[in-house]
Amino acid sequence: MFTRIFQLLKIARKLGSSGAIDTVNEIYNIPFLIKLFFNLMALGSEKNLTGISNKPGERLCNAFESMGTTFIKLGQFLATRPDIIGEDLANDLVKLQDKLPAFDTNLSKHIIKKEIGEKQFGEIIDLSEPIAAASIAQVHTAKIKINNKEKEVAIKILRPNIEKLFNEELDALMLLAYIIENLISKTKRLKLVEVVHLLREITNIEMDLRFEAAAANELYENTKNDEGFNVPKIYWNYTSKRVLTLDKVNGTPIREYEKLRESGVDLENLAKNLIQHFLKQAVKDGFFHGDMHQGNLFVDEKGNIVPVDFGIMGRLDKNNRKYLAEILYGFTQRDYVKVAEVHFQAGLVPKEASKEEFAQALRSVGEPIFGQSIKDISGGNLLSQLFEITEKFNMATQTQLLLLQKTMVVVEGVARKLYPETNIWKVSKPVLENWIKDFKSPQSNIDKALKTSTEILKRIPDFPDFMDKANYALQLIAEGKLNLGVKPNKGLEIEEMKLKSLRNNIIISVLVVVIFILLVF
Repeated sequence: MFTRIFQLLKIARKLGSSGAIDTVNEIYNIPFLIKLFFNLMALGSEKNLTGISNKPGERLCNAFESMGTTFIKLGQFLATRPDIIGEDLANDLVKLQDKLPAFDTNLSKHIIKKEIGEKQFGEIIDLSEPIAAASIAQVHTAKIKINNKEKEVAIKILRPNIEKLFNEELDALMLLAYIIENLISKTKRLKLVEVVHLLREITNIEMDLRFEAAAANELYENTKNDEGFNVPKIYWNYTSKRVLTLDKVNGTPIREYEKLRESGVDLENLAKNLIQHFLKQAVKDGFFHGDMHQGNLFVDEKGNIVPVDFGIMGRLDKNNRKYLAEILYGFTQRDYVKVAEVHFQAGLVPKEASKEEFAQALRSVGEPIFGQSIKDISGGNLLSQLFEITEKFNMATQTQLLLLQKTMVVVEGVARKLYPETNIWKVSKPVLENWIKDFKSPQSNIDKALKTSTEILKRIPDFPDFMDKANYALQLIAEGKLNLGVKPNKGLEIEEMKLKSLRNNIIISVLVVVIFILLVF
């Protein structure tokens, strides 16, 4: 309990002295007592005034960067949730720089040896000094011997004790979020405790490099036959929870446009490939790289796009992929009635809503876009406006689609840097057409029918038992003994119970101290 409170006070001092609270106050108008608390905690510290900007979002980026790992990760997470913080602030937080000083190479060697064993470590030669260092891990290059041949690899290593530091600070942030939610009822709509809980779940997965290796491996398998896109291979014998080994990327960073042009790369074709490969991953495979900014993309000597850093990945189920493809394709055809029908068929808009009014609302999004010049048209911005419209028709927020929309904006931005006249619709249309054609093809329908029939045949022996259980469930519902509400998040419930227990312990401790003082004095 006392450790968490001590961490909370340290974080409050960080937030107060970094300028983060002042910046958030400009956006959300923080209550006076909360501001006073943070200002008192910051007394005696020098306020961080570096990177002063007129935009609150950019100042918040600078503040998060100055506060280290936990807040850098918090900023990155919030950048993917415009539904919580708003579109403008989310766009500013995308620019957050994840860079920290590197730790010593000797310590890296010690971690690698401990993680993969002395035998495997002995096969690693020429381990370099760190070539990149971020908040969670740093990267070295090296060579490994496979079948008596040397292979150039990159080795990613988690920072020492990063899990302990991160979880301690998140415990304190969770307590702070809980206190604010209970003191200020207006903040409940922001779901602060839930945000911190989700951040913990996501980042704890990111801190196990085996998950990142699995994501890279899945993307590799999905795209290995796709011309123009080359995912580095994972070396599992040299990979563990804290160490990830994969092919070294020998290529030019995609941000170095002039260098690419001088080496003979067709930038127009490269821009087209980037958008098409991203859309193929999303609508064909339902699994896409969720962090495709310029720093994570390279171009090899053959002109292939090579992605790195697989910590943030997106996944769409078949229904969402169909929804996405048909909506984007419908907009390219300017068929707003068809787009509206897709929403209703998917159950994304309440049945009582007017299909005609919804189609009219979609037209209000689509027509202004088609009136823009080619260089201003954006599929990502289209989705952003679409989500705003659907909110007015009580469509539930789809978090996986929000990540896709944010990534699409970034991908389109990179493509436009390569070739400013990239026609997003023209480039996207073949991918969307092909997927819809495949999805609705006779062979696809036969496969779906066979799969459904197989599942039904498997379940026939269980049918009598199923009917008995269904009958019993209906009886319970009729008697009011069965609640069919939304399935709760057990992890979040446990966190909230812990916070309530901690609150009670603090109150009891304060009462004990007060009683002791009264008795003594």
